[in-house]
Amino acid sequence: MSEHIAKTTVKPDNLSMDEWVESRIARFAGRKYDWSALKFQADFDPKYRRAQMRYIGTGATGVAADGNTVAADNFTFSTMVLPAKCEGPLHLHDDVEEVFFMLKGCITLMIKDGEGYYETVLNERDLISVPAGIYRGLFNHGEEEALMCVMLGTAKPHIPTYPADHPLSQVKRNPVSS
Repeated sequence: MSEHIAKTTVKPDNLSMDEWVESRIARFAGRKYDWSALKFQADFDPKYRRAQMRYIGTGATGVAADGNTVAADNFTFSTMVLPAKCEGPLHLHDDVEEVFFMLKGCITLMIKDGEGYYETVLNERDLISVPAGIYRGLFNHGEEEALMCVMLGTAKPHIPTYPADHPLSQVKRNPVSS
């Protein structure tokens, strides 16, 4: 007995396949850092200066729309530059998990939950996932800018399925824990 789920098309009828695929791609060549997304914080105190380069959606910086991004369905993805000696203040997202992945440099990450407080250093290729409802903050204690990926999302993804004509579509999987 097959456990295949009927797949309907997702591509809008008004777009060709190449137009639709290209609309789902955010090329680095078309990106630029947006130093104004969080400018209200830097205007308050220059130590809060940082920039966002959006790829999927507009993140949670308050940018209402960015026509140069892939439309967000369930998460957002951007890179962020945190200049030397600058910080992202403690803040929380009450509705989404936030992930930071360090690409370059190192930062001190602060986590606060009620009376509990913890600091740790994230180096290149380190990642942290911060649940919704937890305060998080960043400080670049280094001499050069730090660069990180920032992702915001909800809902655990389902296990992927395969096309019916692919050999793996017939393989039964057992739950895996690591």
